[in-house]
Amino acid sequence: MGGDDYGPSPPIAPLPSPSPCRESLRGLDWFIFFLADVQTGFGPFVAVYLTTQKWTQVEIGFVLSIGGIVALLGQMPGGAIVDAARSTKLVAGAAVLTICFCALGYAAFPVFPIVVTAATLHAMASCVLGPAIAAVSLGLVGPLRIGERLGRNARFASLGNGVAAAVMGTCGYYLSSRSVFVVTFLLALPTLYALSRIRARDIDAAQAHGATAAQTEGHTAVRFRDLVRQKALLIFAAAVLLLQLANAAMLPLMAGVVTTRSADWAPVLIAFCIVVPQAIVAATSPTVGRKAQQWGRRPLLLLGFAALAIRGLLFATVTDPYVLVAVQLFDGVTAAVFSVMIPLIVADLAFGSGRYSLALGIVGTATGIGAALSTVLAGLIADHFGAPLAFIGLAGVAALGLFLIWAIMPETRRCGAT
Repeated sequence: MGGDDYGPSPPIAPLPSPSPCRESLRGLDWFIFFLADVQTGFGPFVAVYLTTQKWTQVEIGFVLSIGGIVALLGQMPGGAIVDAARSTKLVAGAAVLTICFCALGYAAFPVFPIVVTAATLHAMASCVLGPAIAAVSLGLVGPLRIGERLGRNARFASLGNGVAAAVMGTCGYYLSSRSVFVVTFLLALPTLYALSRIRARDIDAAQAHGATAAQTEGHTAVRFRDLVRQKALLIFAAAVLLLQLANAAMLPLMAGVVTTRSADWAPVLIAFCIVVPQAIVAATSPTVGRKAQQWGRRPLLLLGFAALAIRGLLFATVTDPYVLVAVQLFDGVTAAVFSVMIPLIVADLAFGSGRYSLALGIVGTATGIGAALSTVLAGLIADHFGAPLAFIGLAGVAALGLFLIWAIMPETRRCGAT
């Protein structure tokens, strides 16, 4: 694999991994945990809340679509902002405050102009937060230890999502759907406190942006057009697009099947289908990060795609709604692999470019495109030919992604990573 084929490959080794203090690492853990709590409030709770405010489904759909479009278009600009920032902590803190005030806007003024503005600002802030967390992580531990750190990030994000769903669901049931957004706003306090525990001096600013030891303050980062010419980055972005094209529609489609076959138990079964993968991610993500350093990236990518393809085939053939919940174990495998592998492989490919967050934005754009197409195409197939054929089609897309990784995706692990 040469520099002409896969982008710039600096002749120097990666920087020695820094040794951040325990306080900074714990601060990052809890920042991710509470941030997951904050973000959970903007999931399905938005539709529920706006429905209670007598909004029409057309109006709700418009607001959700606005957020989705902004999130898709903002991936690369969000990454560029993080790369350009002197302090990734400051960017992350500003994004958290923006999201929390958006939540307050939902709760206090559920009128169309305010809600549309809040949805737009929330989507824009989210486009910055993902790259900012990855950049802080890379700046704290360096390229040789980033795999296990990303696994730990995924664990705390999954735990935060699970706890938040339970807390906010309880608040929504016993208090009101409006209370979910008040809780989201209040969660800014522990989130920002956890962020403040990450010491700025522990974050290597150059490494956070994917710089190398040879790069000085006057060095110009790789240009965008040079970054997108890296074949390995484009191949990986295509693989992630196929991943989302195969994965995004599976759970909604399966939820419809379960509701048809067992309407009374559908809410409970679907809840289990969400919780089971999150539990697997929380339990196994750090192990995925360690194995990525030991085995390389490609074996785990193949495992993730294989699990997704098997899941699609089982959804097409299994009829017992309770067994369908067990099939979600495969979703946990895929989620655990890719929650770590996406930022990790982008860190490999962006090494030496100074454009780590922008590269994450490129892959994030592919993620959004794949997810948007998945639900539309799977819905059309299911309506015309039935859900089993739709699941088989999604499994076929996953198999295509597996072939792409096996046939042309290079191993990206850097020499010296152990």
